[in-house]
Amino acid sequence: MEKMSRVTTALGGSVLTGRTMHCHLDAPANAISVCRDAAQVVVAGRSIFKIYAIEEEQFVEKLNLRVGRKPSLNLSCADVVWHQMDENLLATAATNGVVVTWNLGRPSRNKQDQLFTEHKRTVNKVCFHPTEAHVLLSGSQDGFMKCFDLRRKDSVSTFSGQSESVRDVQFSIRDYFTFASTFENGNVQLWDIRRPDRCERMFTAHNGPVFCCDWHPEDRGWLATGGRDKMVKVWDMTTHRAKEMHCVQTIASVARVKWRPECRHHLATCSMMVDHNIYVWDVRRPFVPAAMFEEHRDVTTGIAWRHPHDPSFLLSGSKDSSLCQHLFRDASQPVERANPEGLCYGLFGDLAFAAKESLVAAESGRKPYTGDRRHPIFFKRKLDPAEPFAGLASSALSVFETEPGGSAMRWFVDTAERYALAGRPLAELCDHNAKVARELGRNQVAQTWTMLRTIYCSPGLLPTANLSHSVGKGGSCGLQLMNSFNLKDMAPGLGSETRLDRSKGDARSDTVLLDSSATLITNEDNEETEGSDVPADYLLGDVEGEDDELYLLDPEHTHPEEPECVLPQEAFPLRHEIVDTPPGPEHLQDKADSPHVSGSEADVASLAPMDSSFSLLSVSHALYDSRLPPDFFSVLVRDMLHFYAEQGDVQMAVSVLIVLGERVRKDIDEQTQEHWYTSYIDLLQRFRLWNVSNEVVKLSTSRAVSCLNQASTTLHVNCSHCKRPMSSRGWVCDRCHRCASMCAVCHHVVKGLFVWCQGCSHGGHLQHIMKWLEGSSHCPAGCGHLCEYS
Repeated sequence: MEKMSRVTTALGGSVLTGRTMHCHLDAPANAISVCRDAAQVVVAGRSIFKIYAIEEEQFVEKLNLRVGRKPSLNLSCADVVWHQMDENLLATAATNGVVVTWNLGRPSRNKQDQLFTEHKRTVNKVCFHPTEAHVLLSGSQDGFMKCFDLRRKDSVSTFSGQSESVRDVQFSIRDYFTFASTFENGNVQLWDIRRPDRCERMFTAHNGPVFCCDWHPEDRGWLATGGRDKMVKVWDMTTHRAKEMHCVQTIASVARVKWRPECRHHLATCSMMVDHNIYVWDVRRPFVPAAMFEEHRDVTTGIAWRHPHDPSFLLSGSKDSSLCQHLFRDASQPVERANPEGLCYGLFGDLAFAAKESLVAAESGRKPYTGDRRHPIFFKRKLDPAEPFAGLASSALSVFETEPGGSAMRWFVDTAERYALAGRPLAELCDHNAKVARELGRNQVAQTWTMLRTIYCSPGLLPTANLSHSVGKGGSCGLQLMNSFNLKDMAPGLGSETRLDRSKGDARSDTVLLDSSATLITNEDNEETEGSDVPADYLLGDVEGEDDELYLLDPEHTHPEEPECVLPQEAFPLRHEIVDTPPGPEHLQDKADSPHVSGSEADVASLAPMDSSFSLLSVSHALYDSRLPPDFFSVLVRDMLHFYAEQGDVQMAVSVLIVLGERVRKDIDEQTQEHWYTSYIDLLQRFRLWNVSNEVVKLSTSRAVSCLNQASTTLHVNCSHCKRPMSSRGWVCDRCHRCASMCAVCHHVVKGLFVWCQGCSHGGHLQHIMKWLEGSSHCPAGCGHLCEYS
């Protein structure tokens, strides 16, 4: 819905009048540029190249520059610029590497003037000199910048950034010979068009590609840059080194940046992806935009202020095939609906809370915040009352401090430094981490590690010798039973397996083992049990685990609510009434020794009474698998990790993820794992545990996290003598042919770890400097500076 407000601006002898409006284009636009009289705008893209007149109520198409029967790649435009001195001169950057100039004064339909085909790859940007009518500059994907004199057929200068592709080039408005260029490696270079052999200055502006730059129209040295790191930075180029003046944090990669006319601290930005809106920022308030335009439905590809002295009209083109004129008065003001409340935890558990001053009663009795007792956790800048946004929103800050030592985070640091995450068997890792947690008083965490060891590691088996020794004890000391259970609590299926069918005269082969690997204890194997025919009671169980053993069934120690089920001497109850007298154990033994008995009938239970108080039942294999597979506990382990993460102990969640690896990774989605890893790494870095942080990154099971230490690994080195970048690999400068890093103590090249004084810049081998400063505080280079090493 179009807004109907209008603005009329008097600019010298001309008057700008208009409103918020838009028109539909034939194809998506890649770039736009405005004529110097602010009456026309050119729109260029892969399939569109038209000039529109900007009237009071609408856009009117004036000229279509895509003429000819056959489509040409020269007309596929990545960028377009309209000369601010000659209203008939245009230049376009083609996707095939051609730079084309257009003369609107030609009488023919085809307005194409000159073609420059010196670039080998796509040309990303073209720029006319602000005061020189015949000078054109281009930057290409091939890493070169070329300066063209339109009176010649070839370029007059070629500038090599010795880097990756050039994304933007802009002539300085105040310095005649200076232009800036941005690159995909994050660098910004300043060049003098008279010296194409090397740049005047180079510095790293962003963490990632720098997509755009723009010189301030009033302040001579201010340069704004925008990059993929979602930041807009303002640099002061008048100092010896580029100084960052302001930094604006946006929500998406910055594709275009333009200073707002007549407003020193305002600039407009648009995003390369995700975000379709256009924002106008006050660099003094970098977190909330001063204005926002929301008309486009797809990514905005080009923005331009309509007149260099009018701050009211902004033009934009988009991939949604639309051209818009935005009236600043109609823009939404995000600061008006900004939430003035905030909440944040400090590194040591302190809680900072900001709210409207009207909501915080003056008589609440709270003491004003004077700063953290350990070291400042944040810095509050005093607002200048003269700033236009000083009275828009105001909040009162309250800080709730924890008791000294009540929430000390020393346990976090000790745990991070002492935990073992790899390099050992799983059982040893769990035992070590459980020991660390127990020594730090974190008993629940220690118990969790112990349980993980029990679930995922094979339990130790009780040696056969120990079993025989325990069986031979008898008497009053008793015999312990491992993992005892009541028959009445067994599953119906298991219960049916324990019955012996006497009616058929054969015995079931389903029997019970003391241990899956232990030798069967039968009458033949244990001589101490032979000859005992005293009736005894039996308890059925299996030997499984390390700590439990076979124990003596004592009627005095039975559970009062769940009494043990006592078996008769026949070991199993009868299914139905037996008329004949059932055979005794001797008969079974004789039958097992008979050569006419089958193998299945020979594997029957042997009743071997130990003494007058009990007998032992041994069978060939277990009734059930007493050890559940680890996958059975996957849901439990997953819930446990979520529990620790929700409690704020992301250290435990990440440590278990790394130790268990693929055993648990499949049960937790990648996004959750990445969130846990990044949270833990952020905490480690806040505590300056850099080595532990790097180890967690290396051992990470998340692909998005494991590549964190593979980014930004390039180190830019300048020669210590001529101050020029060292392009070649090694320790000798290509320009001055001198060694770049010499030790001030031994006067040899430092090829390893190098340490230097930040005061005088002299240094050398780490061990040499440390030994030198033990006996003297003066610089070993003889400069007279008092160096310190801590």
